[in-house]
Amino acid sequence: MKPDIHPEYHKITAECACGNTVELGSVSKEMKVEICSACHPFFTGKQKLIDTAGRIEKFKKKYAKFNKKKDK
Repeated sequence: MKPDIHPEYHKITAECACGNTVELGSVSKEMKVEICSACHPFFTGKQKLIDTAGRIEKFKKKYAKFNKKKDK
């Protein structure tokens, strides 16, 4: 490797909006993130279910006439 062309590598503490901190290495001096594995719904298992029943019913209602014509 060529000398003096690589950026400096620092041990930093990344801070999440929830207050969680994670130590890691980076070329940046500091890092702030909006969401981390401690507060992300996928990793915590507290995933919010979106009510899609209204959308599905609206879709079925909209295309009910089309399906009836197709069946005949």
